[in-house]
Amino acid sequence: MIRNGIGEISPLSILNLVDDLQRLGVSYYFVNEISNVLENVYNNYYKNHEDWIKMDLNLKSLGFRLLRQHGYHIPQEIFKDVIDENGNVNGPFYEDVVGMLNLYEASYHSVEDESILDDARTFTEKYLKEIIEKMSDKNMLSLISHALAFPLHWIPPRVESMWFIEMYETRLIGMNPEVLEFAKLDYNMGQAVHQEDLKYVSRGDLTKVNAMITTIVDVYDVYGTLQELEQFTNVMNRFSSIVPSVTFFNFDIQWQDLSHSYIIEARWFSSGYTPTFEEFVNNAYMSIGIMPIIKHAYVLSLTSVSEDALKRIGRAENMMRSASLIVRLTNDMGTSSDELERGDVPKSIQCYMLESGATEVEAREYIKKLIMETWKKMNKERQAIVSEFPREFLDCVTNLARMGHFMYTDGDKHGKPDMFKPYALSLFVNPIKVEP
Repeated sequence: MIRNGIGEISPLSILNLVDDLQRLGVSYYFVNEISNVLENVYNNYYKNHEDWIKMDLNLKSLGFRLLRQHGYHIPQEIFKDVIDENGNVNGPFYEDVVGMLNLYEASYHSVEDESILDDARTFTEKYLKEIIEKMSDKNMLSLISHALAFPLHWIPPRVESMWFIEMYETRLIGMNPEVLEFAKLDYNMGQAVHQEDLKYVSRGDLTKVNAMITTIVDVYDVYGTLQELEQFTNVMNRFSSIVPSVTFFNFDIQWQDLSHSYIIEARWFSSGYTPTFEEFVNNAYMSIGIMPIIKHAYVLSLTSVSEDALKRIGRAENMMRSASLIVRLTNDMGTSSDELERGDVPKSIQCYMLESGATEVEAREYIKKLIMETWKKMNKERQAIVSEFPREFLDCVTNLARMGHFMYTDGDKHGKPDMFKPYALSLFVNPIKVEP
């Protein structure tokens, strides 16, 4: 137990509160307090291996997820007594539905070569899909359905808060009315702030970068002949002379890389060439256009632009590349069929099908696995550099990968605005009703 000056509070109660505050979107008010309590929980319950055997599944799983999320490397061996040699959850833990749900969510914080967590994810996903058919608790049913559709680690935090506030309100046990009201008021205040932000963002530097990328993409995809695009690429290679304001970060090289990736795709299309899967991936992580956005965001987040700060971004190159690849692959999963009908170049799914002889169903399963493996790499890379970069920058990179899942799961919310409109209204326009 941990003392708080009044009495003793169980670690599970503390972790549940931290989890609720994060999912409700108000944890940023309590950054220092959360950091302190997690440090205490880690030192008292998770630091020593001999303490693990005493924990139930729920405490192990929730603690593992929250502590890894906050930079603590809890080994996967914490679940060694949970998962047997056949990859199944041992009997004593099988009836703990909440624990199984939290184990499922925890497994998405895995890094490469963590077979225990791979087995845990496979088993719990199957378990949750089966038990949902028998579930009578509406709140738990919604939590499980939501998790299966969008693992917590893969969903943009603001979208999660929008959903979780409504879910928290219907909770029968553990719902704090004051916390609920606070979360609603904060959501509405945040919405008002975002409305004001949109006025400035529309004229901001990062918006110009996004607009330029979108324009360049359209030039390569729609408007230019190959000969015109070759000339346009030569112009882009001299971009530093056109837009000198962004060359302080070697962004002339970044824009050259972007235009180079587009002309490669244009040449493929013009010649009717279908690239190998490796050729496609090695080019597509750049052509998705995320790298310039991330690097501009990093520079704009600096309070002072020093040579050391600019050089440091190289330490995050692997993490940024992983995030870019996730956006590319999720984009392909949601848009490749429509893009092929419009006459675009083959995407990752089609490249894999041609190279391997796989069906489209098999190719999509392969891409799903590759997305999972790329998340593992990004999780590992984030852990390696967590002390070197502001939390805001690391969250920016991670959230871009999450946006890939959000925008392209079950369709194309970017290409079909009506799919995104309900979310836009909830996020930016319609406030949450607060009872008087």
